[in-house]
Amino acid sequence: MLKNDCLQTIFQIDAQRRTPKYLQIVHSVTKAIRQGQYKKGDRIFSINELSNECLLSRDTVQKAYDMLEQDKIIEAVRGKGFYISRTNIVVPYRVLLVFNKLSTHKKTIYDSFVHTLGNKATVELKIHHASSRLFDDIIETSLGCYDYYVVMPHFCEQTEQTYNSIHKIPQEQLILLDKDLPTGNRIHKAVYQDFEHDISEALGSAVEMLRKYRKLIYVHSKLLPHPVEIIRGFRKFCLQYDFEYCIKPEMNLNEKLQPGEAYIVAEDTDLVRLIKNCRNEKLKVGKDVGIISYNETPLKEILLGGISVISTDHSKMGETAARLILENREEKIRNPFSLIMRKSL
Repeated sequence: MLKNDCLQTIFQIDAQRRTPKYLQIVHSVTKAIRQGQYKKGDRIFSINELSNECLLSRDTVQKAYDMLEQDKIIEAVRGKGFYISRTNIVVPYRVLLVFNKLSTHKKTIYDSFVHTLGNKATVELKIHHASSRLFDDIIETSLGCYDYYVVMPHFCEQTEQTYNSIHKIPQEQLILLDKDLPTGNRIHKAVYQDFEHDISEALGSAVEMLRKYRKLIYVHSKLLPHPVEIIRGFRKFCLQYDFEYCIKPEMNLNEKLQPGEAYIVAEDTDLVRLIKNCRNEKLKVGKDVGIISYNETPLKEILLGGISVISTDHSKMGETAARLILENREEKIRNPFSLIMRKSL
């Protein structure tokens, strides 16, 4: 490997990062060892070479090398330079996990992700609250501080700023979670839901059960951003199987319900209002009114004897994302999605 090629591949020192430059050097060397770019006995750049090539002060490089020598990762050989002395180092991956919000099913993803990584990674969680501006602040202040950036790209609007922020992340360090985005010629890892086809296929598996209802109603949230592909998939299913349908932005308390309607509800707040309205009007859930809720939670297993759900496997999503890191795989993986039939339908 040519000298300049080696520098660009291993040492990515950025003066704009908040991480001190000497730590960026340490991280670069340990990462190169972990990825097999450096092997035991390999010579690394001298202090003068690295200082001159990366425009760093000798004191900065010396401080980094002192830390590496102290950990017995490198050793100085008089008159020859510095060499890798051991590669059996345990250097946990540093991972930034960026969610759009906190919820029960997001916690399931987080727990599975952290559990699968075990002691091989340290994970920091941040929330962008569907704000492109806040997301950009999170990425801008964390560049260079992590080995991987695992991002849920759910925003109120997919703006140019959103894509610009994502493009700041080196493509080999980016994993998109829950939703994939087109990023041009850039290659990134992803564990995603195919929202349009997922809902269409899941409802299709229960089409005969749904036939006992004369109308299907999808209730999405007007306050929280849900992928528009869900609405397209719902509409596609209804047209394909000739169901009367409508789409509502929210469920109101004391809203008049009609027997023979089945509701697909995106948010748990609307689910609670729907159940209260059924109780107030003495309508039997699963007989007079059907209910399917989005996203599985433990509570839905027991509520009213069981609420039917359409849901991705959140635990599997977290596990798969972690394995992309541990196994250094360059893949986009569609996460499993299914309908779980219970008494509410």
